Amino acid sequence: MEEEKILDSLSPIERKVLPNISGKDEVMEIAKKSETDATTTLRALEFLKNKGLVSITSTEKKLIVLGINGIYYLKKGLPERRLILILKEKKSIPIGEISNVSGLNENEAKVALGTLRKKALVDVKEGRVVLTATEKEVDKESLEELFIKKMPLEIKSLEPEEKLAFENLKSRKDIIEIKSEKIIIAELTSLGKNLPRSGVKSDLIESLTPKIIASESWKGKKFRRYDILSSVPKIYGGKKHFVNQSIDYAKKIWVELGFKEMSGPMVDSSFWIFDSLFTPQDHQAREMQDTFFLKNFKSQLPDKKLVNSVKKSHEEGLNGSKGWRYEWKAEMAQKAVLRTHTTGVSARTLASLKKEDLPVKYFIIGKVFRNETVDWKHGFEFYQTEGIVVDENANFRHLLGYLKEFYLKMGFEKIKFVPSFFAYTEPSVEIQVWHPERKEWVELGGAGIFRPEVTEALFGKPIPVLAWGQGFDRIIMDAYKIKDLRELYSNNIKILREKPFWSK
Repeated sequence: MEEEKILDSLSPIERKVLPNISGKDEVMEIAKKSETDATTTLRALEFLKNKGLVSITSTEKKLIVLGINGIYYLKKGLPERRLILILKEKKSIPIGEISNVSGLNENEAKVALGTLRKKALVDVKEGRVVLTATEKEVDKESLEELFIKKMPLEIKSLEPEEKLAFENLKSRKDIIEIKSEKIIIAELTSLGKNLPRSGVKSDLIESLTPKIIASESWKGKKFRRYDILSSVPKIYGGKKHFVNQSIDYAKKIWVELGFKEMSGPMVDSSFWIFDSLFTPQDHQAREMQDTFFLKNFKSQLPDKKLVNSVKKSHEEGLNGSKGWRYEWKAEMAQKAVLRTHTTGVSARTLASLKKEDLPVKYFIIGKVFRNETVDWKHGFEFYQTEGIVVDENANFRHLLGYLKEFYLKMGFEKIKFVPSFFAYTEPSVEIQVWHPERKEWVELGGAGIFRPEVTEALFGKPIPVLAWGQGFDRIIMDAYKIKDLRELYSNNIKILREKPFWSK
């Protein structure tokens, strides 16, 4: 009776899979016999396990596979192969000309030369690399070449010569990788073995439909017994990436506070990113270690009147300022960069305004780029939330009020402002929020009132402009209790599915 109940409760995929389990079978083998995909087969096996019909065990095997460089070298040939073929033709080449002659980069050239010397196929004499190998030795494929053609291979099954090639290649960058592969084995239990295979029915009715009812085709047939105790796959509904959810929420806050959204290019000129904001041309932020410059590309400068106004602010100063007292160069302002902040968009917006547009408030939430070493708290790209308020009646208390309101709505209860310095605002503050877990104040960004050298050069009048640029990624990290900045952009599907929907 128990066996009959089990047979009557088998789902269509269980009925399809069960007859194809004979001994200790791998999932992929069962899937092939059952003419189903691996995911469906695994689901069926889990259901059968819950019914006590199969046992499931998993083992892990380590595979050697090709890395990025390995895939490339499989097509183009290992660096040592490319070098020795050049030497076969030329017999010798100057050691300093290896890269130029072979097309190898500096690192590849060093590795190729070292490998060939180690195998006594070449020698170095009087500053030249000389071929010492015979034609037969040149044409013979090396152990490493044969090895990369056999990928993938299981580590424990390597032959002695393959082990030698493996040891030689694993120290070289991205030629081979070691990956773990999970092997799942299904085996029938005693109950599963005793279950009559002939009793596995395929004509059970799964559900009543209008068609079945109208035709009365259900008569004389059996309905499948539903198993309400077995676990079923979790269903993940579609949703926006949690970073985009956070951005949408922040945008809503700024709009509710009366701001309009502004936009600007991610690749911009140094003029808008630095010069328009009164940043001197010898400032350290304009060096390669801080900024991504675009090679061999010059941006177009805006109209001459605006350029001359910015030039004057740097060289002589405006509105009583003495400027920076140096010769401002247009060619430096033309250098194209990946924007290091969104304040360049604020400068563009301010320069486009007319007096009759005032008062006005703008915001942007956009990506910026810094030449940073990536670690748990630094990234080379991140989001900023930027804002400006252009109003003749605006003052410093208004600035603090806008920022406090924004951070309260983003979920930060304890906020404080600390005096700071920024090249293009005066007075300036740093915004800090209390981190309850770390028990410390965390800096989120800077703010201030644009200096007259900025506003008069761009707008033609030293009008009060409240401005701020805040790191938005840190806000998201705090909201989602993320410890490593890289998690924001890893796009791990498991993590994304488990992230709760943004709510404040």
